[in-house]
Amino acid sequence: MDILATESRITTGSRGTRLLGLAALAGVLALLVFAFVLTDPDVRTHPTSGEEFGQFDAVRLLYLHVPMAILTYAAYALCAAASAGYLLRRTPWWDVTAHAAAEVGTLVCALVLVTGSIWGRPVWNTWWEWGDVRLMTTLLLFLLFLGYLALRRAAVDPESAARPAAVVALVAVLDIPLVNRSVEWWENRTLHQKSTLAELKIEDLTLFTLVLGIVVFGLVVTWLLLHRFRVGWLERAEVTHGIDRAIAERRGVASTTGVDSTVGQTREES
Repeated sequence: MDILATESRITTGSRGTRLLGLAALAGVLALLVFAFVLTDPDVRTHPTSGEEFGQFDAVRLLYLHVPMAILTYAAYALCAAASAGYLLRRTPWWDVTAHAAAEVGTLVCALVLVTGSIWGRPVWNTWWEWGDVRLMTTLLLFLLFLGYLALRRAAVDPESAARPAAVVALVAVLDIPLVNRSVEWWENRTLHQKSTLAELKIEDLTLFTLVLGIVVFGLVVTWLLLHRFRVGWLERAEVTHGIDRAIAERRGVASTTGVDSTVGQTREES
């Protein structure tokens, strides 16, 4: 009963993560208000014909899509850095950090693809454009880290998957510069526009909302990373202690068997 009571009290939460979670939740609510209520739609007027054009209300999705794309880069970069740290130091902390960052990054990357597809339907008149180089390099990035996670799940022992997974992460992260620079390097093979944030083409409330989105999703990703790291650490401890327990039990049985055989031998000799 004491063991069950102790295990029931195990949690990945703490005072700090609860406060962080509340801040992230409040930030998400504020971002939704700014993005979908307070900011204006993208409506422009043609100088000669006077016809209205632009992204209209679809632009509101970019306040979610762009920050998530930036945080995808950050999470995958953290995974690669932690993977390099593991290859150099071979300590569990680096490996668990890499695994946590890969899972959170892949979740956010999936949301990037979904929100981008929803945004593309009214703006490009298509849900998906297979010839778009940014779309395809982002999809490739997503699939590479899905493979990373599949490799982690295929191994029973985390230690056996740690080294090959670290190598996969370091290879997969090389796709990030291709995703980011694709609109400049292959501008004739993408429907995406160049970065309006980098070129400072937005200002006032629009700029504030976009920056708010980056900060808010930064809080969300940090909260997810902390909890996923703690879950990963508990999983590794359970596997390690389970193996240690099995070895100890096996040694105990072997020792008992040895004692019994010695006692039997002694009796036969007497």
